[in-house]
Amino acid sequence: MTGLELLEKYDKTAIVIKQFYLNAMLESLKDEELPENFKEYARQTTIDNDKIGKFIDVQPRGLFDVFDINKVYIGITPNILIGGMEFKYTIDDVSGEAPTRIEAEKVAIEKAFEILNNKL
Repeated sequence: MTGLELLEKYDKTAIVIKQFYLNAMLESLKDEELPENFKEYARQTTIDNDKIGKFIDVQPRGLFDVFDINKVYIGITPNILIGGMEFKYTIDDVSGEAPTRIEAEKVAIEKAFEILNNKL
C-alpha cells in the first residue's frame, strides 16, 4: 500500500501524522537565519496527503517517532539464515518477516497505521 493509500484508509492516523510533520516544519522556522518572508510562506502552506504520502513512500522509517510518541512500538531485527538473511518486524502482538529491512519497515508501518487508527 502506498503512503497516500494509508493516509486515505486510516483517517485518524493521518491526522496525527500530518500534525507531526506540521510541527516539525514549524519548529524548523525558529531558525534566525531564515528570511521572514519564507517563514510566513511556510506557515501559510498546507501539507496535503500527497506530499506526506511521498515522505512515507521514500522514508517509512521517519514515522517510527510518530508511532513511538503514540505508544505503537515497531521493532525490526535481522535474522541470519543459512544462505541469507531476513528481517523480522514486531508491533505489539503482531510479527512477521520480510526479505529486506525496507520491506519489513513498510509492512510494519502499514500495521502500525491500523493499530494507531484503532487506538484513536
